[in-house]
Amino acid sequence: MAAPVDSGYWFPALALGVSFLKCLFINAYHSTDFEVHRNWLAITHSLPVSRWYHENTSEWTLDYPPLFAWFEFGLSHVAQHFDRNMLQVENLNYASPSTVLFQRLSVIFTDVVFIYAARECCRCVQEQKGPRDVLSRPSFVLAVLLLWNFGLLIVDHIHFQYNGFLFGVLLLSVAKHLQSQHLQGALLFAVLLNLKHIYLYVAPAYGIYLLRSYCFSQDNKDGSIRWASFSPLRLLALGSIVVSVCALSFGPFVAMLPQVLSRLFPFKRGLCHAYWAPNIWALYNILDKGLAVLGVRLKLLDEAGLPRASMTGGLVQEFQHSVLPSVSPSVTLVCTLLSILPAVASIWLRPRGARGFLRCLLLCALGSFMFGWHVHEKAILIAILPLSILAVESREDAGIFLVLTTTGHYSLFPLLFTPAEFPIKVSLMLMFTVFSFTALRKLHSGQGSLLRPLEVIYLLGLVVVAIACEVVFPLSPWQQKLPFLPLLATSVYCSAGICYSFLRLYVSLLRRDDKPKQL
Repeated sequence: MAAPVDSGYWFPALALGVSFLKCLFINAYHSTDFEVHRNWLAITHSLPVSRWYHENTSEWTLDYPPLFAWFEFGLSHVAQHFDRNMLQVENLNYASPSTVLFQRLSVIFTDVVFIYAARECCRCVQEQKGPRDVLSRPSFVLAVLLLWNFGLLIVDHIHFQYNGFLFGVLLLSVAKHLQSQHLQGALLFAVLLNLKHIYLYVAPAYGIYLLRSYCFSQDNKDGSIRWASFSPLRLLALGSIVVSVCALSFGPFVAMLPQVLSRLFPFKRGLCHAYWAPNIWALYNILDKGLAVLGVRLKLLDEAGLPRASMTGGLVQEFQHSVLPSVSPSVTLVCTLLSILPAVASIWLRPRGARGFLRCLLLCALGSFMFGWHVHEKAILIAILPLSILAVESREDAGIFLVLTTTGHYSLFPLLFTPAEFPIKVSLMLMFTVFSFTALRKLHSGQGSLLRPLEVIYLLGLVVVAIACEVVFPLSPWQQKLPFLPLLATSVYCSAGICYSFLRLYVSLLRRDDKPKQL
């Protein structure tokens, strides 16, 4: 474990500074997610538990695991002191000034969990030897990359969600593993899964790592597993943690478990979200559309017999591809499992301690993002935030971080489409990106360039795409005829960068020849 970091003055300053910045966004645009969470406040406050997962007055039904429902229940008891009308289920799209103030402040205050987790992660980084000013210390750079993360700021404090609170639990769990406090890390992750099930993306990394490096306490000299070192008591302890948390979470809903599960896993929502997440299926979709257009022009396909363009119409529904085989949930599951298999096999066969686990976690997050069913673009943050830890310690990881973060953050631009928020998202991303490049370059100075020439060209291409989509296109006649074109261009271009980052992380993992590390 790294030595404790002296951050007595600069860390609180960073945390307070970003908290004040968040307050400036209280009256900014908010998405339909604002109404989603207001409705959940109303459901959990005014209805009996037995009706929480059956209530459907609003289209925004409760579809998070039970612990998050209890989280909303707790918030609702504070909300009643701001405006009791927000807690009425029938008050759809209710957004009084007091309601807006409460919901915005609830996100800011629950970010305390994220701030604490960032502090713990800073304690885990390996500080470089020799006297360095605070701006050049890995712990300081990591604190800024986490606390001032552009994606988290716009998704939570403008668009509106509670990701900071959830990512705080994830990062705190990772930090506990880096500190060799594995039972605490397992407990936190079990809690996280019962708060939001999207973190199932990284569950294989947790399961294999804890089984291999915690339940088996020793390795042979060649790094292979020593089967005699297996500890049934450690396995029992882990199992007890998982079962206890799930029992507490799902216990009150056991009689309606099928209904709860149908809400948590709504497979009829379709392969892609209304705005295609920049993953392999975005490339698959555009290839299908390109082949369909080509087939019609070559008179190989009958245009009347092709499915309508539902993939880019902003609808969340099932659809059929025109030329390529349509993709089912089972296909995405198989592709996802195959994409993460080498990563989890690596930490089983050649464990490299908690940082090897962190690298596996990143690949599981990206593999699930790349091949998952109905992936939201915001899920890219599950990879970006943990990668920050590796970026301040390794030049190679810093380069991957710059490509993934710049691409992933730009892919979030379509979430803020109102003119008033345009200068906000541009200035925030510019500040974060400039800091990331300059701080990481200074941190790894003397070790060579962080980016390869083609990576620089690709990132410069993002600037061209941004100008075309955000400035030129709104002024062009195409805006009325092809309104989906900027979303399509953004998704497809960003898909290439995220796919590349995924492959680079895999290459980095598979070519490492470090000796196995024992915890």
